[in-house]
Amino acid sequence: MQFFNSFNKYGLLAKLFHWITFIVLLAQVPFGFYLVGLEFSDQRIELENIHILVGITVFYITLFRLIWKFFNPSPSGTRSFFKGQVLIGKANHFLLYLSIFTITISGIFKKLYMGEKLNFIFFKYGFEKDNFILADVYYEVHIYANYLLLALVALHILAVIVHHIIFKDKILKNIL
Repeated sequence: MQFFNSFNKYGLLAKLFHWITFIVLLAQVPFGFYLVGLEFSDQRIELENIHILVGITVFYITLFRLIWKFFNPSPSGTRSFFKGQVLIGKANHFLLYLSIFTITISGIFKKLYMGEKLNFIFFKYGFEKDNFILADVYYEVHIYANYLLLALVALHILAVIVHHIIFKDKILKNIL
């Protein structure tokens, strides 16, 4: 299996970035909504710490994925698509990245403004002063960005299904 992307196919690292992010978010988003319903307890704090650590990991994976994408562009075998499809696909991918960064960064700021010190894997950091009003604002952004992500993922999956079944192109095969 090739490590780098080719003109027609994604390489191993691009596929790993894609599928690891998808699988982690597939668990992380419902886990976050589950946490909202829990009463405050030691167990909830422990589960939130796991959620935060996984979220920070998603941030790093997405950042590394974008750096990789910059140096190793996606396959450009989109000649059979009309310009509108290409534009919608690029807009969806851009908004997927934006929503993932918005979710992770707003979650981080929510916790920091609550006065908590966070483990960023490579270092620990906390604000010297809390601000519960800003914490609530970032929490709202966090929630709505998750809804946006769910809608974008649904659109992404629908587009893949349409391309696979109706257009009978090899988009799905390129990323598997």
